[in-house]
Amino acid sequence: MAEVSFINPLSDEGRQIIREYGDLNRIFDEDETLIEKCIHTLNQKISDDSLIPKTYSQLAMKRIQWAIEKKNNKNFTQAEFEYITNEEIYTQDVVTFHILCQAIAIQFNLGSRETRLFVESQGKLILERLAKIPPMSREEIIDEILDEIKVDGAINWKSLKDVVASKKLKLTDLLIDDGSIILQQEDFLYRFGDEFSDRSPERMYNILVGESVKELILSRLIMQKTEEYIARIKEMSARIEIHPAIIKIGEELKEFIPEEISKYNQYYAGSGGLFGSVEAGKLNPEAFPPCIKSTVEGVSSGGRNDAIVLLLTSFASYARLYPRIFASEESVKVSDMDPDLTITENEILPLIFDAADNCTPPLFEDQPQEKINIISKLGFGMHESVDINHEGETKWYTPMSCEKIKIHLPNLCHPDKSCKGINNPLSCYGRKKFQLDKEAPKD
Repeated sequence: MAEVSFINPLSDEGRQIIREYGDLNRIFDEDETLIEKCIHTLNQKISDDSLIPKTYSQLAMKRIQWAIEKKNNKNFTQAEFEYITNEEIYTQDVVTFHILCQAIAIQFNLGSRETRLFVESQGKLILERLAKIPPMSREEIIDEILDEIKVDGAINWKSLKDVVASKKLKLTDLLIDDGSIILQQEDFLYRFGDEFSDRSPERMYNILVGESVKELILSRLIMQKTEEYIARIKEMSARIEIHPAIIKIGEELKEFIPEEISKYNQYYAGSGGLFGSVEAGKLNPEAFPPCIKSTVEGVSSGGRNDAIVLLLTSFASYARLYPRIFASEESVKVSDMDPDLTITENEILPLIFDAADNCTPPLFEDQPQEKINIISKLGFGMHESVDINHEGETKWYTPMSCEKIKIHLPNLCHPDKSCKGINNPLSCYGRKKFQLDKEAPKD
């Protein structure tokens, strides 16, 4: 049977593994046991030696690479990362999980893209690992983990408000009794066993609860515990000295993650177009007007909200999707230019969220509701994510004029020669981009 810590590295078993691990400097040393287990994983692709992690630090990077590729690479090959679901590496995996939590906590903000990436990938990894465990063993492990996660012998439905809000689960999918979610069969039989005289209580449990719901809830609860763990480490890091090995991993992640994401998620590129009616295309940051460059680099407290929500959101979305807005009389929606919302989710929002994270303090850290306002300004209503079904509930907000920027965000308005005769940063971008395209060497 698979170890509990392979599914929940924050379990008592997982914490015991960490206590027994020893010197953290070892994470950079080759580990023959790790190499052997990865190489001999069933269905593992070994066409390239670089596919196999040889140290704990490499395993940490491979876990992050797996998360990025699985999310972004259309040609993603699970066989290149099959060892990640091999239960025999559970001790190495637990150590790696805790190393990543600590490195992310000291290097990134709690609401950053990097933290979200890691936490979300942990949830996906749990579901993939559970799927490979035989049904009977899987049920035992799930029940054991749920018993450990329970607070005062119960799981309150409020602890799942995030997963319900994400629409991955409906409240109507849950069996709730007196505020507690009933997930395990023994709880169900204890509370409702006497209610069924003409049907098998066990059969009714399978109908009303179901294993897929249990697994989804389990993964979400562990994701939540992971977020809480990272937050505790971040708080403690202000009072205690961090091990140099953890600092080094954090610094490597800071370079590694953007580099890997940029392979699939580039909003930094040039494109053709005519001045005055520049065509939609990849954003070119070299053409950004001064106010936008300053916003992307990060805004101090006081002007953060308007800079990110009003200025950057409208500028980035129109510059990328429909730069001709002021030369057109058409009424357009984001989906008219981006039907499946791929560009919006993979290029526009990451740019905005990165800029929000660069603010001092990071915008979402103390004002997470501004994410909803950003979605609203794109025309998708007051929701936490863009969804074609919500489009039209609000309007796609057009870019602020230079006059409004001078009034509401004077600290960002530092005109250069590219701003001369311009009344909107989008027009400035179009003119500057046209000049850069014209000066670019021909192939």
